[in-house]
Amino acid sequence: MESLLEQTYANFEVVVIDDGSSDGTLDMLRVWEQKDVRVRVVAIKHQGIIPALNAGLEVCRASLVARMDADDKAHPERLARQVEALESDPGLAVCASLVEGFPEDQVREGFQIYIDWLNRLVSHEAITREIFIESPIAHPSVAFRKRWVEQVGGYKEHGWPEDYDLWLRLYLAGARFAKVPEILLYWREHERRLTR
Repeated sequence: MESLLEQTYANFEVVVIDDGSSDGTLDMLRVWEQKDVRVRVVAIKHQGIIPALNAGLEVCRASLVARMDADDKAHPERLARQVEALESDPGLAVCASLVEGFPEDQVREGFQIYIDWLNRLVSHEAITREIFIESPIAHPSVAFRKRWVEQVGGYKEHGWPEDYDLWLRLYLAGARFAKVPEILLYWREHERRLTR
């Protein structure tokens, strides 16, 4: 939360979806909501990642939506750089960024190999050339045009990763992708990470 509220780009809101937490998270979120008018907390009954993502998408008021997980960190220029990229190219549907895994001493070899591959795919041509190999975009690093994601039906459950499924559907609908060629997201490694 701190990394979002310290962004150099200030004209945004933070929509936080609490997916039925039972560990005091909602109380902490309500404190953030009271401290900063840009924070809006939406508490829903626990349903899992896909309903939570769609609930967040539904209540976002802006035409540009940046996605992030609660335990990752944003570079202070993240939103400024992604908004700049999207505003300078009206045909761009999804703008991600390069990422860096952390904590450094816990980033396993497989995750680092995946990150290195992701960070080599910056242009639309590179991203789409390898889109059928694996998800070429780190989900928590994206900013996208809300209308594009709504046009393809939002996030869906098909038994595989919801982000990869979304990129594939956007690709088939003719969406253009790009990445800001800078590390703008610090992506937390987890012991429970099953893939990548």
